[in-house]
Amino acid sequence: MTRIHKEAKGTKASFLGGVLLTLSSGLAHALQDLPGGPAVNQLNLHPAVTKIAESQAWLHWFMLIICAIIFVMVFSVMFYSIWKHRKSVGHKAADFHESVVVEVIWTAVPFLIVIGMAWPATKVIIAMKDTTNADLTIKVTGMQWRWGYDYLRGEGEGIGFISALDRSQRELSDEGGPKSGEPVVDYLLKVDKPLVVPVGRKVRIITTANDVIHSWAVPSFGVHQDAIPGFVRDTWFLAEKEGDYYGQCAKICGKEHAYMPIHVKVLSTRDYTAWVDGEKKKMAALADDPSKVWVLAELAKRGEKVYAANCAACHLPTGKGQAAIKPLDGSPIVLDANHAMQIELLLKGRNAMPSWKALSDTDIAAVITYTKNNWSNRTGQLVQPAEITLARK
Repeated sequence: MTRIHKEAKGTKASFLGGVLLTLSSGLAHALQDLPGGPAVNQLNLHPAVTKIAESQAWLHWFMLIICAIIFVMVFSVMFYSIWKHRKSVGHKAADFHESVVVEVIWTAVPFLIVIGMAWPATKVIIAMKDTTNADLTIKVTGMQWRWGYDYLRGEGEGIGFISALDRSQRELSDEGGPKSGEPVVDYLLKVDKPLVVPVGRKVRIITTANDVIHSWAVPSFGVHQDAIPGFVRDTWFLAEKEGDYYGQCAKICGKEHAYMPIHVKVLSTRDYTAWVDGEKKKMAALADDPSKVWVLAELAKRGEKVYAANCAACHLPTGKGQAAIKPLDGSPIVLDANHAMQIELLLKGRNAMPSWKALSDTDIAAVITYTKNNWSNRTGQLVQPAEITLARK
């Protein structure tokens, strides 16, 4: 018994030591507020930059105050009654069956309170669902574990890209987080390509997903909309202040859930127009002719960049995979001379593998070619963009 008691004490001490070490290591970082994102020791909601978010914050405090008043009143009466009419001072329990007056009061008063709370809440909910007369319409596609953005209508129509956690952030996380004393600002919230919108314009967000349920949430906008596979749902926001605003996937969508941040950059009208022009020029420059015949070295070099930007987070730069993610190095599908299965896998996705159909035909052909000719995979095989174009039909 003595040995068991000592072991239990040792386990408890180890646990407490681990907790203290975790807390001390967290405090060792130079924590800083992230404008448009979480703040140090934040207790309240994020500062609102939309009317909807302001209304939500007002409702939050309105409901809290009403509930607090009810709590104080009910429990004050209850405790007063218990203390004042206790048996030890000679009080005896009353003997009665009903009181019409009391029953009317305890029915009417809560009904009026509920109406008083429901009325402003209903107005806000109706406003949240009013996606009419939008200046921009953007489709947001959740996928494990990144976001796809497609500008469907309005200024910027035709622009599309995938936004993922910045590679440097993932490497920092793999190393155990920021080093002691380093400033911690946008840790695990920095993305490679933020969603860009203009200030003062109504933006309609259409959400869906490729694989599992995700949720697009940006607290400063008062937006929290589920993205469900096979369904299309919508919400909206109108940012009244320029700046950078952050959120995260609000559904536990798999093992990389913590690595699925949202970054929305709100620009002035002039800067947004300049951004749109720049993006369209980039798209035009990258709009390769799918009938072009590439040489292996050139296509593999391009595929290396596509792989680093989109695939390395899960399959690792070594191609060895991790946990449930299968390795590409030595994979039978990658080594197969029949390209159809690997092409279908990238276009349609499977299990934890998301669909990459948002990439251009050339990029998909390039990354397949890269995987077939990298690491120990020295197949000499080349996949031309025309094969991807044909597979899409």
